[in-house]
Amino acid sequence: MLIDRNDAAQFCEDLRQRGKQIVFTNGCFDIIHAGHVRYLTTAKSFGDVLIVGLNTDESVRRLKGANRPINCQDDRAEVLLGLKAVEHVIFFGEQTAEALISEVKPAVYVKGGDYTLATLPEAKIVHGFGGRVELVNLVAGRSTTGVIEKILAGLR
Repeated sequence: MLIDRNDAAQFCEDLRQRGKQIVFTNGCFDIIHAGHVRYLTTAKSFGDVLIVGLNTDESVRRLKGANRPINCQDDRAEVLLGLKAVEHVIFFGEQTAEALISEVKPAVYVKGGDYTLATLPEAKIVHGFGGRVELVNLVAGRSTTGVIEKILAGLR
């Protein structure tokens, strides 16, 4: 289910009141590939409910460049919600997920192994309300950039 950002804090509080352990991750998830599926499946294994903070189209452009995203935010959300591991998606447009994490207050925050606790600004916030951070190893050779490069190479 797509959760309106304005309702995120209350929605997550309701989940906690029902005894659910919230797992949260975030990203662009532009072209879903096997690395994403494995990552999200692993993330879900850390709790009861996986919520994905999904970068808006504008924030993807700021992060990845003018030619991204390939897929619009509504399509990216629909694909994510079609995956077994993902129960909920919330759009966010900030540079980092810090503000959204402060609203969601997940028990577990999951990011890829290309980050460290020192390079992850959200980690301090998560630890501040008693949550934990899990870093999941990336799947070698699987990336949206790699998919795009492979497509472009085939067009040349």
